[in-house]
Amino acid sequence: MSINIAITDDHEMVLQGIKSMLGGTNEVKITATFNDAKSTLNGIEHSKAEVLLLDINLPDINGIDLSKQLLKKYPELKIVALTNFDDVSFAKRMLKNGVHGYVLKNTDKIELLKALKTVLAGEIYLQKDIRDKLLFRNSKPKANTGLIIKLTRREKEVLVAISEELTTQEISEKLFISPKTVETHRSNLMLKFGAKNSVGIIKAALENGLL
Repeated sequence: MSINIAITDDHEMVLQGIKSMLGGTNEVKITATFNDAKSTLNGIEHSKAEVLLLDINLPDINGIDLSKQLLKKYPELKIVALTNFDDVSFAKRMLKNGVHGYVLKNTDKIELLKALKTVLAGEIYLQKDIRDKLLFRNSKPKANTGLIIKLTRREKEVLVAISEELTTQEISEKLFISPKTVETHRSNLMLKFGAKNSVGIIKAALENGLL
């Protein structure tokens, strides 16, 4: 029995390349292709896809936000990020937001099929290059700066919300605190991490193992 898959990528050459790569196998049936997030949201249900191969870098909505929206609406859908970004932080953020797999666009047919079968079985799949980087990063000793960053419970909650790319208003509603209080916690986090903005907060938090 073949796996029904859909593909979202804004580059037609990539779509055609994947279709050509998988076209000669009975293990996969491509039921739909999409060029952006909007068409994916509108068409994924009708595609009957079990797995979505999703590019992270889309013209209208980034892959992380799109994944969150899709999985909230279709919790049974399996999503595999298909990307050129081999940055570990991207992989961690995608996995944190429910994505089931992460493979690079230089993958071959055998590995792509393995990824599809793995996520459909309910397991997480990481391409070896990414898996090795994650293992190296997690095993590498942290630089001893002499500083121990301590966060309050509420600061940790705001930190997680910032990592989910929520706005101040969304964080306010999620945590039942005022927008002004959210901004106060954000300022405290920037001060503790020595960061200038939310991106700096996330980067520092990842470096210190707090995300």
